[in-house]
Amino acid sequence: MSPRTAATIALTVALVSAISVRSRVRADAEARDLQPFRDDSGVVQTVSANGAFTPDNPFFRSLGSNGRACVTCHQASDGWTITPEHVRARFAATGGEDPLFRPNDGATCPSDDVSTIQAKRSAYRMLLTKGLIRVGMGIPTGAEFTLLDADDPYGCATAAELSLFRRPLPSTNLGFLSAVMWDGRESAPGHTLLENLRQQAIDATLGHAQSGAPPTAFDADAIVALESGLFTAQIEDRGAGRLTQHGGGGGPRELAAQPFFVGINDPLGGNPAGAAFEPRAFTLFSAWMADNWREEANRAIARGEELFNTRPIAITGVRGLNDLLHAPSIQGTCTTCHDSPNVGNHSLPLAIDIGVSAATRRTPDMPLYTLRCTATGEIVQTMDPGRALVTGKCADIGKMKGPVLRGLAARAPYFHNGSAATLLDVVNFYDERFNLNLTPRDKADLVAFLRAL
Repeated sequence: MSPRTAATIALTVALVSAISVRSRVRADAEARDLQPFRDDSGVVQTVSANGAFTPDNPFFRSLGSNGRACVTCHQASDGWTITPEHVRARFAATGGEDPLFRPNDGATCPSDDVSTIQAKRSAYRMLLTKGLIRVGMGIPTGAEFTLLDADDPYGCATAAELSLFRRPLPSTNLGFLSAVMWDGRESAPGHTLLENLRQQAIDATLGHAQSGAPPTAFDADAIVALESGLFTAQIEDRGAGRLTQHGGGGGPRELAAQPFFVGINDPLGGNPAGAAFEPRAFTLFSAWMADNWREEANRAIARGEELFNTRPIAITGVRGLNDLLHAPSIQGTCTTCHDSPNVGNHSLPLAIDIGVSAATRRTPDMPLYTLRCTATGEIVQTMDPGRALVTGKCADIGKMKGPVLRGLAARAPYFHNGSAATLLDVVNFYDERFNLNLTPRDKADLVAFLRAL
């Protein structure tokens, strides 16, 4: 058991109780700082900006039939999601009886045998190894594509319900969202973000918590009030120290004050204010770049931020970007897609396919779906059809949104399917995918920057 697991196992398991939550809120009502947590890079912290964080909030209470609450899959210690390390700790501490371990979406198939501890380890192996929840979705009526084959190692997927294994998105920093859920399925046209988050809370109660009835309006609104006020970011780096020192702009308090509106700094001309795109979307640590006497760890973070902002990328083969603009190659940087200033998600609901779910990247634990586009006859193989299962459009196969990047160090693994175990794996993916020719120092600097978010 690692030191981090030993130090946090009791906190992780106990987060499902209101008593434990009460101990995580400091008495300082004005600051609303929640207890910081150590992660692999230093310290991550959350602040509650709207004063709605109370231990009796229904976010921490079971609202369904299987013992789950929102907090079951959204742990403060894990950046308000779950991590395999702590999933395994919860399994060991409870013999697989923690509410997280329920067959309806925690197992590789709802019909999996969970009668023994060995059977549970097998059934819940995607949770235990990658922190993945099974999402069952069928192909929409009238879709532009058909399913030719479902190669599912668990024998569960059908055309009526594909098995999709995805990471729970963090229930923090939600005020910066332009789309709700990886595939945007909870973002209804014409609805506000709060309305969409409210519907998400209802659907999660009915689905994940297996409730026979939706939560009351009071409970749904209270959950959204809590979630929408949470801001989470790395506050301390093991090498660089406090991320607010000497002009640094890290930490959740600064993040809570970050201006945002849908379309802000959009590179495709979607900014409603009409402002030009600024590729230097991150300015958190620019002061450290000019501060020549600072420690090398601080300068590495600043160099990584500069690379993220300015390293040229020839963007090719990205469904939802190159085809949308009818441009085989687009000259950009990391911030072309991660454009929200000092946040890092796309400020408009632009779902794209960078190849994370491509057949060439398949691992033996993941299903593979072979789809045929009806109009063109095109055959597409993917581990996850993504937004296409919402819209039914061939053009949307494999598309996912980009997540908010703040608080990354606390919530490995990465990408929607947990295919990148570390941030270095993420950097290596982009280096290979877009032929960036990054040097070892470039990679180390980018990782240092991402860990400081």
